[in-house]
Order: sequence, then C-alpha cells, then structure tokens
Amino acid sequence: MRIPLLFALLLLTGCSHMANDRWQGQDKAQHFIASAMLSAAGNEVAQHQGYSRDRSAAFGFMFSVSLGASKELWDSRPAGSGWSWKDFAWNVAGATTGYAVWQMAHY
Repeated sequence: MRIPLLFALLLLTGCSHMANDRWQGQDKAQHFIASAMLSAAGNEVAQHQGYSRDRSAAFGFMFSVSLGASKELWDSRPAGSGWSWKDFAWNVAGATTGYAVWQMAHY
C-alpha cells in the first residue's frame, strides 16, 4: 500500500519544471554508478547494524532511491536543471544493480 501511495505522490507533486534531457549521456552513467554504490553501501551498513539479510537489502535499495529522488527534487527548483524521470530511472536501475551485486558477493 505504501509504494502505490508514494508513486502517486511523486506523480502529483507538480515540480516547478522538467528537464529536457536524453536517455544517454555522462550524467546518466553518473546517476547509475552513484546509485549502485549507495545501494551496496547501504546494504553493507545495515548488515553491520545487525539487520537481517532481507531488511538490509531493502534498506540499501531504499537509501539509494531516496537520495536519487532527493537529488531530482533539488533539481526541480526554479534555479535547477529540472526534474528528470530519465535520471530517476537510471537511479533505480543503478540501485537495483548495486543490490544484485551486493547480494551475489555475499552468497
């Protein structure tokens, strides 16, 4: 129930402006790599805090995605470059990859 509610809130936020960007580019690779690293790091930190394997995976993934969403929210301010769903998609792809790589490294 929380995920659909969060998604609906993101769709209805009314960002001040949207970015007009492409799917490829150096910044997309930066979004992907940073999100993958943050996801893996969040997994590791949560595991060292004594969280279960599933809970640490969820923590790492959501940590990364929430930072990516915060960055896009920052970009959506009037002086920013605009909210980019493409950047956000690369953030989610990177977080998923970081989660998968961390899980494979710990089996």
